[in-house]
Amino acid sequence: MSYKDDIHKFIKENYNIEADYPWEKTPDYSVFRHNHNKKWFALVMNIEKKRLNIDVEENIDIINLKCPPELIGSLRSKKGILPAYHMNKEHWITVLLDGTYPLENIYDLIEISYDLTK
Repeated sequence: MSYKDDIHKFIKENYNIEADYPWEKTPDYSVFRHNHNKKWFALVMNIEKKRLNIDVEENIDIINLKCPPELIGSLRSKKGILPAYHMNKEHWITVLLDGTYPLENIYDLIEISYDLTK
């Protein structure tokens, strides 16, 4: 199970933003940027779980989102939210898209990230 398609649909319907696929070596990594300033507010990737220190030989869909630093500590205490993969850990989080963290709550985090990067 993955929320990846749900995330793409939510962002398209709520912000009228299509995914951007900027990397040739990882063509399935999708970046969502503001139309006016081109700043990222979400990055969806499929990575090996071991890159997240999860000792399992399989891949997982994740999303990186910007978050206020004062919320990051409490968010990372929740199941399914980790320190940001490959991003600034003070301002970004990684959320597993495997159903561990509720989809509706992910939508709320996308909205926060969107607002922070306007």
